[in-house]
Amino acid sequence: MVQYLDPPLDLSFAALSDATRRGIIDQLGRGDASITSLADNFQMTLTGMKKHVQVLERAGLVVTQKVGRVRTCKLGKRGLKAEAEWIEAHRKLFEARFEALDEIISEMKQEESDDSAS
Repeated sequence: MVQYLDPPLDLSFAALSDATRRGIIDQLGRGDASITSLADNFQMTLTGMKKHVQVLERAGLVVTQKVGRVRTCKLGKRGLKAEAEWIEAHRKLFEARFEALDEIISEMKQEESDDSAS
């Protein structure tokens, strides 16, 4: 089996495959937050939240900064442009295939209609 390797995309999609991590991204979109406040909001242990944040950090979606005893999280600067472009390219591909299928179905219905009218 051929595998296409694009490490940044692989890391991003793997990170975003989890609902909690998508929720963290949503929350950080509204403002920076400490790991403690994220853990409280998601009713999760600090250790569990740290693991989620680490996955997001490896993907470049989140950055953290420790000041004293508080580790603050914020959205990474890289954004999701490459991921959005990948999704859009594949959306267009699927859309073109469905349009072609619609044409075939319309032609088949027309032929069926012509045959029954004869």
